[in-house]
Amino acid sequence: MTKLIAVLLIAAMVVHIIKPLGLPGLKKRMDFWKIIVVAFVLTGLIAVLRP
Repeated sequence: MTKLIAVLLIAAMVVHIIKPLGLPGLKKRMDFWKIIVVAFVLTGLIAVLRP
């Protein structure tokens, strides 16, 4: 599960650098770092919640 989320978020970062996604908070190309923050938070939550 963690690997799938990581691959999807990396793909979202690459797409966002090529053409911004246009979502609230992701309007400029330099906003790709926000996707990285979400990736770290999701990975941390999965690690904590996994038995």
